[in-house]
Formats: sequence, structure tokens, C-alpha cells
Amino acid sequence: MKTDLTKVLTISGQSGLFNYISQARNGVIVESLSDKKRSCFGMNSKVTTLEDISIYTEDGEMKLKDVFRKMHGLLGEESAPAAKSQDSDLKEFFSKVMPDYDRERFHTSHMKKVVTWYNILKEYASLDFEEKGEAVETAGDQEA
Repeated sequence: MKTDLTKVLTISGQSGLFNYISQARNGVIVESLSDKKRSCFGMNSKVTTLEDISIYTEDGEMKLKDVFRKMHGLLGEESAPAAKSQDSDLKEFFSKVMPDYDRERFHTSHMKKVVTWYNILKEYASLDFEEKGEAVETAGDQEA
């Protein structure tokens, strides 16, 4: 099953990734990808979809989805380096994945988040991502 990154969320102050379940009266209901526990986060929580995240490159930005694809191409079925790896190891890894990443704006703290998210998706979801319009076509096929 393909992963829809528009429904995979990161929530500021929370570890891990969450699947969007529903809109609540005063927030959003989510389910943790790792332990399947449901929670409600209020309107004051900073919620971001993985689809909306990009990584700075020397030429502009690269969508996180594309970074994940490059990581998967390099790693195959292996996991990404752990977030607790040495900073130099993470920088070396990202130099292989995306040699043109912006060394001024893409910090090791960001690299740690990206490898953590990659490993969570690899373990609890899929690294095969839905493309825009794909979900709509599938829904249309079911009606016919």
C-alpha cells in the first residue's frame, strides 16, 4: 500500500510521525505510526505534513519525498543511519544522497529528523509514495 505524505504529520514537540485521522472541533485527531495510539492535538500545536517539507539545495529546494526516494535508491532495504550517529557520518551520508544540499541551511539537526522519519516510514508504512491525483483515481475506480 502506498503512503500518502499529505496525511503523514509531524507535530512540534512530539517524537515520531502521525497519520491524520480526522478534524476535531478544536484540533486534529491523529494516530501514531509506531504504536497506533490515537491523540488529539489542539489548534496551538504546530502540525506539518511531510508533503509540505523541502530540503534546501544550492539550486533551490528538493521535496522531502524526493529525498526519501534518493535515500531508498542508495540504501536499498537497509535502514538510514541512526539519528544518534556522529554529525560527520550524517553529513557524509547526505553528501552521497544529495551532493548539492545547502551546507549553510540544512543543519545536522534537520538531517537527524530526516533519517528518523525515513526509518519510521520504512518500518511502519511504505517508501512507495502516492502521487497527486492517484488517490482520486483509485476512489473513482471504486465507484464504477
